[in-house]
Amino acid sequence: MPDAPKTAESARWRAQARHDLDDAVFAAQNDRHALACFLAQQSAEKAVSAFLFAKGADAVWGHALADLCEDAIALDPSFDLIKSVAILLDKYHTTTRYPTALPGGVPHDAFDATDAARALEIAGDVLGFVEQRLDTPS
Repeated sequence: MPDAPKTAESARWRAQARHDLDDAVFAAQNDRHALACFLAQQSAEKAVSAFLFAKGADAVWGHALADLCEDAIALDPSFDLIKSVAILLDKYHTTTRYPTALPGGVPHDAFDATDAARALEIAGDVLGFVEQRLDTPS
């Protein structure tokens, strides 16, 4: 039987991952492409964190999907399938928010509808991948 507190914590992170993805869609629809990219990264990060909590992690540290997916691979080797795509979202963690992360300009001008659409697609794939594993009995 799964540990109830860890299952509850996983559910909290999973719920926020869904909300972040919904918010990312809303931002993209309103031409807030940098924000949409950031929220897509956040959704995927929280989805993988939800998986880690569900599998017994006491704490999940870090923001990089590259690292989080490596932690997930240790528990479920199939995460190797999504890692190569998920890590594409890592570039949105900082560059979408801070002008100092870009060589010139501001994030608002550096990201467009194409960036947002791709980030949304990847985040949706990551969330779906995680949810499939969480919803399938071991």
